[in-house]
Amino acid sequence: MIREIISAMSAKGWRITDQRKSLAALFAESTGYLSPKDVYDYMRTSYPGVSFDTVYRNLRLLSEMGVLEQIYLNDGLKFRARCRSHHHHHLICVSCEKTIPFEFCPMKHMSNLPQDFRVVNHRFDILGYCEDCTSSGESRASEV
Repeated sequence: MIREIISAMSAKGWRITDQRKSLAALFAESTGYLSPKDVYDYMRTSYPGVSFDTVYRNLRLLSEMGVLEQIYLNDGLKFRARCRSHHHHHLICVSCEKTIPFEFCPMKHMSNLPQDFRVVNHRFDILGYCEDCTSSGESRASEV
């Protein structure tokens, strides 16, 4: 995954700096979603001079490149490395942010799209509560 992220940066003409290698490693090793502040705090430990604006700009550019996916959860915008193995979608717990892949793709069943519209990409996420959060009562508390 690190090589894929770095390759995407290089293909766009980015200089591959130690900071960008660290950013790629962070997302390659992370299993969940990270907020821009999470990434900034991580980067600041090794690179105290890094600015929040620089981190945020890199996250947005990596997302536009298709390397990172982004989602708005209860506490704001979050990012994670895009799944590259095969086409699938996710169930995402809005409480603990656990992500569960599933293979069903609704695009295969959409027949009423305008004829002159060419789909180049799509996302389909289902937000809800995982079994752990439902059984611990977290889902009921946040719905009140």
